[in-house]
Amino acid sequence: MSLSGANAARGAVYLVGAGPGDPDLVTVRGKRLIAEADVILYDNLSPICLLEDARPDARTIYVGKKRAERVHTQDEINELLIAEARAGRIVVRLKGGDPFIFGRGGEEAEALAEAGIRFEVIPGVSSAVGVAAYAGIPLTHRRETSEVSFVTGHDVDAIDWSKYRAGTLVIFMGLTTLDAIASRLIAAGRSPETPAAAVRWGTRGDQVTVQGTLSQLAGEVKRTGLRPPALIVVGEVVALRSKLNWFERLPLFGQRIVVTRARDQAAALTSRLRALSAEAISLPTIEIRPPEDWTPLDEAIAQLDTYDWLIFTSANGVNKFIERLDQSPSDLRRLSARICAIGPATAHQVEALHLKVDRLPTEYVAESLLEAFADENLEGKRILLPRALVARDLIPAQLEQRGARVDVVAAYQTVIPGDTASRVQRLFGAPRKPDWITFTSSSTVRNFLSICPKEDLQGVRVASIGPITSATARELGLHVDLEARRYSVDGLIEAILSAVTSTVTSPAKK
Repeated sequence: MSLSGANAARGAVYLVGAGPGDPDLVTVRGKRLIAEADVILYDNLSPICLLEDARPDARTIYVGKKRAERVHTQDEINELLIAEARAGRIVVRLKGGDPFIFGRGGEEAEALAEAGIRFEVIPGVSSAVGVAAYAGIPLTHRRETSEVSFVTGHDVDAIDWSKYRAGTLVIFMGLTTLDAIASRLIAAGRSPETPAAAVRWGTRGDQVTVQGTLSQLAGEVKRTGLRPPALIVVGEVVALRSKLNWFERLPLFGQRIVVTRARDQAAALTSRLRALSAEAISLPTIEIRPPEDWTPLDEAIAQLDTYDWLIFTSANGVNKFIERLDQSPSDLRRLSARICAIGPATAHQVEALHLKVDRLPTEYVAESLLEAFADENLEGKRILLPRALVARDLIPAQLEQRGARVDVVAAYQTVIPGDTASRVQRLFGAPRKPDWITFTSSSTVRNFLSICPKEDLQGVRVASIGPITSATARELGLHVDLEARRYSVDGLIEAILSAVTSTVTSPAKK
């Protein structure tokens, strides 16, 4: 087989359902394919954060359609899919909801089949099912109905509304024609008192639900200013929402929280925030890269068995040290030093290597680490400290004052990701700014403020993971609204929860 023939044989298109908005609702297979794809074509309703799972070298192409706004026509999208697959690429077509439920996935599959392109369909959680569930509306209920229907509302005259006099009716793309839909349903015999709801951005932290009767809902939508995209549910099951509305009752519902951690570390925080119903926005202000020169670290690894202590001040330091050790002629069998880790996250990374942490400070800052060595005779002891290229000098300076010989070597450096500036401008220049921005290190603060004036944070509360990060923020002119008592991701979430809960329950806010 020729090279071009081999490429063509490899090429394939995967129509992946991204779910209705919550990124955790994508299937395991869909998530794996996103990580493996050469090219990803995504639409307007796909959770954008799913693209963070893509390979760094993968191409992402926006092909969304919003009412009259179209970047590409459907025919152009079909042609793109075919061309990329024929070039031998693995293509993911990421579609909001489920590809085959009002997602035009059937048309794309037809075009691929006619072109002889190998394709697969990976179902997704339909917005009908997901949005209703997050709004506390069961589409079927033994006491209320065993019938549910899905229709689109953009062409009211194309639907025979007399078919939907009973049962649950889920209407896609019907918000702008809701008046006409309600009139048709009532004229066809549906009671004007039937409970109904419209849900915008369902399953996301900014979900908005408007309720009323069938005859009232259009007026309520206009009164509240609800805009597309929204799903409409009509039926007696909507009345159950008063009991079953679980998502909007979670403690961080309605809170927009920016996470500034590195992309590959943000999930530990964003996933927890989303589980509490927050709209967590990943905005990486640091990217972990190799140092400019590996020589100092390589030389330290070559004499690993001469060190008495190995001190790690971050999980990144552990990971990058081990990665470089793996590329050397040495391995962990040469490590005779005792190990100190600055905090539980760092200790966890060490323990994942089946190594014991000999010393863990009571608090997770440099000063506490030094206190942990208060009773240790360090005279003449050799200490290896692999860390970021730019970091505080407090630890090595204090250890050297006590007679230790400290080798500080760069295991990594942090830089600002290339797309951060444009994302910051879009996010903090929007009419509705985030409620919170979180900082988990001094680097995240410095990098963020190097591209965003502190004036743009007016009205946005600042949450810091600990005193060192807070001190950096204050030095740069920021007001720190809260600081975690436990200097960890869990401690940061606890602090935000406490602040939000106290605001909601305070008498002044009732």
